[in-house]
Parts: sequence; structure tokens; C-alpha cells
Amino acid sequence: MNPVVVDASVAVKWFVSDPAQEAHSDIALRLLASAVQGRLTLLQPPHFIAEVAAVLARLLPQSATENILDLLDLLGMQRDATQDATIYASAVELATTLDHHLFDTLYHALALQTPGAVLVTADGRYFDKARHLGRMVWLADFAA
Repeated sequence: MNPVVVDASVAVKWFVSDPAQEAHSDIALRLLASAVQGRLTLLQPPHFIAEVAAVLARLLPQSATENILDLLDLLGMQRDATQDATIYASAVELATTLDHHLFDTLYHALALQTPGAVLVTADGRYFDKARHLGRMVWLADFAA
């Protein structure tokens, strides 16, 4: 079972599952179900929960706290806050080379530095800049 790194653009779809508001939320929910059932291993960089919480606070202020607590419960022991120096160095290199925000590149760096891992994203701006580097799948193309 290969590890999967999901970024906040995918995780938000677990809570905003209206296809009119969040495209491909059905695929994101299948990915989450696969992780909860133990068919996928999820990896996240340390800022994952904070970034998802920030987006949910903006999009769903009435339920953001409950949603984050649910996310922590769902991921439970599967959540891996990897903080290896190599991942940070790789993320900084990606951020400077691609002229992109470090928080986005941390997800990709984690996938690039973890054997067999792949980043699943719905962030079109980052995907377009970085897909040539590999180990990245557009959410709509992901088969859980």
C-alpha cells in the first residue's frame, strides 16, 4: 500500500461536498473512505490541520470547529506529521524554483521524499506549475 499525501484543496472537499461548490468532492470522499478503511496510508506535513482549519473557518464558520475535530478523529493514528529536515529543504527548493508558496510545496516535497508516495491535489495553480516533477496526481484522475 503506497502512501498518499493529500493537500488542503482535497481535504476541504470532505466537508464541502456540494459538487456545485467543490468539483470532484465524490472522488475526495472515496479517497478518505479508502484511508479510513486502511486501504491507503495518508501522510501530511505538519501544517495540514492548520491549513484545512483556516479554509473551513472561512467557508464553513458555523461548523469549522466540529469539522476539524471530526478530521482529527477520522485520521486518528494514520496522521503522520512528518518533519524531516530533508522535506523542508526540498519544499524550500520547490518554492523558490517554482515561485510558489511554501505551504503548497511542503505537500509535494513530502511525496517526493517518501518512497512510493504520491501527492493528490485539486490545486490547479500548483498542479500546472509542478506536475512535470512527478509524484503528483490531479484529484479527478485519482483512483482510490
